[in-house]
Amino acid sequence: MSKNHQKVVLVGDGAVGSSYAYAMVQQGLAEELAIVDIVKKRTEGDALDLEDATVFTAPKQIYSADYDTCKDADLVVITAGAPQKPGETRLQLVDKNLKIMKSVVEPIVKSGFNGIFLIAANPVDILTYAVQKLSGFPKNKVIGSGTSLDSSRLRIALAKLFHVDPRDVAANIVAEHGDSEFAAYSTATIGGKPLLDIAKENNVSMDQLLKIEDDVRNKAYEIINRKGATYYGVATCLMRISRAILRDEHAVLPVGAPMNGEYGINDLYIGTPAVVSANGIDKVIELPLDDREKKAMDASAAALEKVAKDGMAKLQNN
Repeated sequence: MSKNHQKVVLVGDGAVGSSYAYAMVQQGLAEELAIVDIVKKRTEGDALDLEDATVFTAPKQIYSADYDTCKDADLVVITAGAPQKPGETRLQLVDKNLKIMKSVVEPIVKSGFNGIFLIAANPVDILTYAVQKLSGFPKNKVIGSGTSLDSSRLRIALAKLFHVDPRDVAANIVAEHGDSEFAAYSTATIGGKPLLDIAKENNVSMDQLLKIEDDVRNKAYEIINRKGATYYGVATCLMRISRAILRDEHAVLPVGAPMNGEYGINDLYIGTPAVVSANGIDKVIELPLDDREKKAMDASAAALEKVAKDGMAKLQNN
């Protein structure tokens, strides 16, 4: 990766993709941003609109492109996919989005791309797994947005409860980005002090904490029911992961990471803290889970594994 010039290709210019592009421009990340979508006019319009902002942020080439532009990209971010509808779970999106993912990954790989994939389309854990299998890339070079957004939601909820800055809350949602995710409260801290100790001092019960976990789990549905889709939050999470990659930060972020025995799981992508750098995922950080959390992780992994393997088998047979 060149230190003087970095190139990002965004595939999928819907609500999440265009919000991500805007976040990248605002943060001044990457000198070159190419946008790919089946609706070519939209990518051209977004490129024209976004370049107007660069006067106030940082110089950047922004343009509409095709898959062949991926050949010399450092990072390809995939937000393409059918959106989640009201009343629909992320896992119900599997079949249609696996087909879309196959149609996207094949031309990217064919272009000669040799950078890092970052996936945000849902169900993100399944689609990240699919991208790694379809591309044949090393597992560390394929990353899912995972539970980054869910963990952000948890930190905000806990910050409101305890009247602190969410940036000072260290708490993770782990496992599936979806209905089987859970809060790893046993390792959460605020200002370095265990969250469960702070909760006890403030007469906050485990039932109240589990209600927050459930609210976090369902927050996407609340947003979708009100405005049709979620995009600002996840786009900002994608920008944060991109920054860790492009700036080689070795940042610890909750992402969709490949399991190689961590949590007793193999050959699956699942949400967990991991070290993210210019190499992609440098290291998975396995949290010490309590009994409740271990059971939840096992159940989540089992559900994901079945859907991932069944989905890939169906895709390959079609």
